[in-house]
Amino acid sequence: MFGNADEFFKYVKDEGVEYLDVRFTDLPGIQQQVTLPAWTFDADAAENGVAFDGSSIRGFQSIDQSDMVLFPDFGTAYLDPFKARKTLAMEFFVHDPITGEAYSRDP
Repeated sequence: MFGNADEFFKYVKDEGVEYLDVRFTDLPGIQQQVTLPAWTFDADAAENGVAFDGSSIRGFQSIDQSDMVLFPDFGTAYLDPFKARKTLAMEFFVHDPITGEAYSRDP
């Protein structure tokens, strides 16, 4: 839906998007999701990613190495027609926060 972060932020502002569904797939192939208020996903989050605890995701990380980062795939965004409030759903890629590389267990 979007080619870059600028297009995404313009749409969110112009269309009054209230929420962002952050989605990614775990190792067994189950889609994981967290819903954020759209205003919390800013330019810093788009550039540096959204941190999360990888130990809480089946098949990802042990508790002592649990820090992970999600980066948006703006091209996958769509307005979720089943949500009562205006919500964009978007897939994210999982990365290692230390190396910055794509996570090997992100299908």
